[in-house]
Amino acid sequence: MKSSHILFSVLALATSLFAAPALAQKEDNIIRQRSCATNNYTHQIDSLKEYYKSHGFSLLREASMQMESAFEMPIIVPLNSREWYSFVFIGDPGARLYEVRMYDYTEKQVIYRKNLWGDVDGNIINFTYVPGTSEFHMIKPVQVHKTKKDLCGYVMLFKRTSAPGDPQVVGKR
Repeated sequence: MKSSHILFSVLALATSLFAAPALAQKEDNIIRQRSCATNNYTHQIDSLKEYYKSHGFSLLREASMQMESAFEMPIIVPLNSREWYSFVFIGDPGARLYEVRMYDYTEKQVIYRKNLWGDVDGNIINFTYVPGTSEFHMIKPVQVHKTKKDLCGYVMLFKRTSAPGDPQVVGKR
């Protein structure tokens, strides 16, 4: 009985000694979202917020995020069934490619948008989406810049809360 208690203690000690470095190493592989300066496109952000507000949408979430050129930055959001959402991604104005993919809970791609540097929309990708079921969705924006590695992106998620003709929307312009 005593030997099994000693054996258990030795195994617990060995596990804690070997598991700590493995856990620390695993922490290095985690993608963490960091904010960044959006001075170059503050005007675009403000204009889009005003546009969506005047069309009956409320801002649910917004964030600036530091991105690496050619690497996706996953964003997970809960969306409710039969609600009307609009997602906006604003990329670095100097990037040459912008893409946004959206996946549902089963990892099925439900949205794909791509802009190139010379396109009319330029560095802004936006789309509306009405999910069939209430579940988490993953949105993966990516941008590619020829010379810069570290880029800044800005995302906004809006939800339709009233019709554009409602007096409460018209009065708030």
